Amino acid sequence: MTDPRTTVVVITHNRRPELLRTLDRLAELPEKPPVIVTDNASTDGTAGAVARHHPQVRLLRPGRNLGAVGRNLAVRRVRTPYVAFCDDDSWWAPGALSGAADLLDRHPALATVTARIIVEPDGTDDPITEELRDSPLPRPDWLPGPALGSFLAAATVLRADAFRSAGGFHPRLWLGGEEELLAADLAAGGWWLTYADHLAIHHQASVVRDARLRRAHGIRNTLWSTWLRRPPGPALRRTLYLARTVPRDTVSLRAFAEAAAAIPWVLRERRVLPPPVESRLRLLDETQRRSTARRYVG
Repeated sequence: MTDPRTTVVVITHNRRPELLRTLDRLAELPEKPPVIVTDNASTDGTAGAVARHHPQVRLLRPGRNLGAVGRNLAVRRVRTPYVAFCDDDSWWAPGALSGAADLLDRHPALATVTARIIVEPDGTDDPITEELRDSPLPRPDWLPGPALGSFLAAATVLRADAFRSAGGFHPRLWLGGEEELLAADLAAGGWWLTYADHLAIHHQASVVRDARLRRAHGIRNTLWSTWLRRPPGPALRRTLYLARTVPRDTVSLRAFAEAAAAIPWVLRERRVLPPPVESRLRLLDETQRRSTARRYVG
C-alpha cells in the first residue's frame, strides 16, 4: 500500500537514538513515504548514523540549529502535495498518512489534519487530545472534523502549497509554540484546520530536552504571536493573563524580557487578523484558560 502523496519531514538536534528509532518506524509504514531529515547542527554523530542506517532518507545539514525553520528548509525540497511533520521522538501510525491525504484530497479548502497523539510507552491519549476533539469553534458543514484554531506540528499533515503560501514558520520564533502564528496566517488566508480522531501518531518524549528553555520560548512565542495578530483588547487581556499565571521565576522573567525587547520589530510586522478569524480565536480564549494541557511548567 505505497502512497506517493505525502513526504515526512523530521527535524532533529542531538537525539541520535530517538531519531533512528523514529526512522525505523517510518520505514515500516505501508505508505513508504519519502522522508527528509533536517539535522539542526547535531554533534552526536546523527548525520553519519542516518547515512549508514537509512541511506534512502534525504539528509539536510544547514550547519546551524534552525529550530522549526528546519522544517521550512525541508519543505522547499518536498515534491508531494502533502507534508507530514514528525519530531525525532514521534512516529506515524500505519495508514494515518493515507487517511490524512484522503481528507486533504476531498476538501480543497482544508490546510491541516491533526492526528490523535498516543503517548508511549503507556499507549494513552495525550491530554491535549480531549481539547482537540471538543473544540468549540463553529465549522462549515463540509469540514470532516472539529475546527481548530491551531495545530501541533509533530502530529499534523499539511497541504504543502498552503504552508508555503503562508510563509512557513517565522524564523524569529525558532521553536516552542511556533505553530500558533502560522495557524493564524493560514486561517487569514481562508484555509481551515481540523482534527481527525481516527488517525494517530505515537509520541515517546525524549529524555534529552531542556524543559526550562522550552518553557521560556513557549511563553515568549505566545506573547509574540498574540501581539503580532490579535487586536489591542484581546492582546492585552492575554498578556495580563500570562503574567498572572506563569511560574514566578527567572525563566518566566527571561521570556517576558525577550518578548518586550522585540516590540520594535513586532510593531513593524504586526498585521491584525480579519474579524471572522479573530472571532473564532476569541472563542478559544476561555478554553485555553481552563486547559490543563497548556501549562507553562518545567
